[in-house]
Amino acid sequence: QVQLVESGGGLVQAGDSLRLSCAASGRSFSIYTMGWFRQAPGKEREFLAAINWSGGSTSYADSVKGRFTISRDNAKNTVYLQMNSLKPEDTAVYYCARASNLSPTLSLSIHYTTSYDYWGQGTRVTVSS
Repeated sequence: QVQLVESGGGLVQAGDSLRLSCAASGRSFSIYTMGWFRQAPGKEREFLAAINWSGGSTSYADSVKGRFTISRDNAKNTVYLQMNSLKPEDTAVYYCARASNLSPTLSLSIHYTTSYDYWGQGTRVTVSS
C-alpha cells in the first residue's frame, strides 16, 4: 500500500514563498512519475507540475511556470514543490499524486488526474493580499 503525506502548507502573504513536501511510503517511489495538483473551492482539481522518476524531466502548467519548481529526493522518498511569488489566486488545497504508469518520460497525459492512482490528503495554502 502506498501512502502520500503532504506538508508545508499554511497562511502566507502575497509575494511570499512556501515549500511543500510529499513523503511517500513504499519501496518503489523512485521509479514513478510524481505530480502536484491543487483544488480551490468550487473548482476542479488543477495540474501544476510533474517530475519523472529520475528528476531529469519536468512539466509545468502555464499558470505556475517560472514561479513553482518541482523536485524530488529518491533517497528520502520525497517530492517537493517550491512556490515563489505567491498570489491570492494560489489559495487552494495542494495534493501530490503518484502516476499509475512506469513511463520514464513525461507525456501530456500526466496533466490529467486520471493518470494518477495514489493521492495524498492535501495541504492547505492560503495567500492573503
